[in-house]
Amino acid sequence: MTTRTDLVDSGVPWLGHVPTGWKTKPLWSMFERIKDVDHPEEQMLSVFREFGVVAKDSRDNHNKTAENRSIYQLVHPGWLVANRMKAWQGSVGISVLRGIVSGHYICFAPRHGEDTRYLNWLLRSTAYTNGYGLLSRGVRIGQAEIDNDQFRLMPILLPPVQEQRAIADYLDRETARIDTLIEEQRRLIEMLRDRRVATVAEALDGYEQTQVRRLVDHDRPMTYGILQCGEPVDGGVVYIGPSDILGEGVSPDRDALRTTSPEIASAYKRSALKGGDVVVSIGPAYGKVAVVSGDLAGANLTQDTVRVALRPDLVDTRFIVWALLSRQTAEYWDYQIMGATFRRLNLGTLARTPIPLPAIHEQRRIAAYLDEQTAKIDTLIAETEQFIELSRERRSALITAAVTGQIDVRDVA
Repeated sequence: MTTRTDLVDSGVPWLGHVPTGWKTKPLWSMFERIKDVDHPEEQMLSVFREFGVVAKDSRDNHNKTAENRSIYQLVHPGWLVANRMKAWQGSVGISVLRGIVSGHYICFAPRHGEDTRYLNWLLRSTAYTNGYGLLSRGVRIGQAEIDNDQFRLMPILLPPVQEQRAIADYLDRETARIDTLIEEQRRLIEMLRDRRVATVAEALDGYEQTQVRRLVDHDRPMTYGILQCGEPVDGGVVYIGPSDILGEGVSPDRDALRTTSPEIASAYKRSALKGGDVVVSIGPAYGKVAVVSGDLAGANLTQDTVRVALRPDLVDTRFIVWALLSRQTAEYWDYQIMGATFRRLNLGTLARTPIPLPAIHEQRRIAAYLDEQTAKIDTLIAETEQFIELSRERRSALITAAVTGQIDVRDVA
């Protein structure tokens, strides 16, 4: 593989320079738009930005299939399919399958003799995704619809067919290698996450247990917070809800919190917070844990969060955080709400949650150990995630370089 030097201006700003002898044709000269409906018995297909046209049930898909499948469009192998609302994100591809797709897609039957694998790589490249963005107009936040008339005129870059096949062969091979490497790294992340959970669980095993409520300051019993917080008030009292708890014991940022009126807050003095209090989310978004920082003294809670004011002579705050986030606690909560129509954690179940209780000096040792070990694992996970992201970027750059002729792959075996 070498960098090509025989490049000339393509005349298309978003394509840039391309090899001498490569041509462009308008999309309409190669594809004919067809809308063939009333084939409810065919398999459902979908267009994913990462995978192109695939069987809908082969990937996680939140879009529901309509009861009336007759409104879906039939496509055949070799057809071009574009999600008109998400083409700018890369939801375009040449199908290798026969099936039906959403009636909101644009479907084109081939009228050409070019290599379909090359066209699939080309039309899904970053260069063409950028081109779709220029042809799309916004209809609402996060959505932009491609202009059909402009889409028909989109220039399709065509090297000689033999070179198209060489490019497709090269990309099939090289992206498969990258994909395999990425999948291996994803499996490593799962292993690291499993190891993290096991590390916490193992450190907490083998000790006598007590219930959370027995570790709480008698003068400040466990309680949830404000039932109706009302509209935000400038200069009001900040409060913590489940969505504000982001990390493992990390305190919410005061500036990011919502506010309620002093009048409402004064009616809930029982749930006012002090620095060092533990806050646990209950309700449907249960299981998140924060330790309140000193600047949040006087803040309050919502009804789906609980204050746990610990006795420092009995329990180390950081140790309690790890215990509440452990696999043992998660399994206890799962058992307690098993069979419930709505999976919710309530104050009573939280209060009765069993917690290991070694001597307080041992608690501090365990907490320090878990802070250290999980930090090491988190670093490895972050490094692996960065490697995956760099690999994805390299994959994307390699595809664009090959299909636009920036690299010469004709003699690459």
